[in-house]
Amino acid sequence: MGYKETIYEGILKGDMRAVEDATKKGLEEGISAGELLNEAMIPAMAEVGRLFEANEYYVPEMLIAARAMKAGLAILRPELVASGVEPKGKVVLGTVKGDLHDIGKNLVGIMIEGAGFEIIDLGVDVSPEDFVKAVREHKADVVGLSALLTTTMPSMKSTIEALQEAGIRDQVKVIIGGAPVTQKYADEIGADGYGRDAAAAATLTKKLLGLS
Repeated sequence: MGYKETIYEGILKGDMRAVEDATKKGLEEGISAGELLNEAMIPAMAEVGRLFEANEYYVPEMLIAARAMKAGLAILRPELVASGVEPKGKVVLGTVKGDLHDIGKNLVGIMIEGAGFEIIDLGVDVSPEDFVKAVREHKADVVGLSALLTTTMPSMKSTIEALQEAGIRDQVKVIIGGAPVTQKYADEIGADGYGRDAAAAATLTKKLLGLS
């Protein structure tokens, strides 16, 4: 089995050491960082997402797969930067103001990063102003808003309004998600899309940017 196949299988099995070893050896053998990323790591995380949506993988399997992927990506990152390989886009993520839940957001970040995007994670209890600042500073392509409480969902609407008032709403796609959030609510507040889970959010991000 070649290095790319070993990385792919290692991610699916959550075998961090196998992924690290194959990534290092692959680079030593002259396989480019971009090739290892695009032909092994990203397809593996796409398969993890498919298995999750099919209820064949659950959160624990997704987390150990992501840990393995991140271990390999940490080795690749300096090489990717040096060779000028650009991420597919930049995504600002955060749990909205008043909400301190971050497990769902973190899973979304894992899956979107695994799809080849750069993640700027603002954490929890993020104000509309901080979302606006981050979108401007990082020239983000997508902003993801998470809420687990019905009482904090209005902060999603406030954030979209803040992007409009700042004159940058048309420069960024807005996706929302969280246990109480629905497609209907996304439509009501003018979001570009709704992801029911982490895998769906990654698929939606690619779709909104014309990459799927």
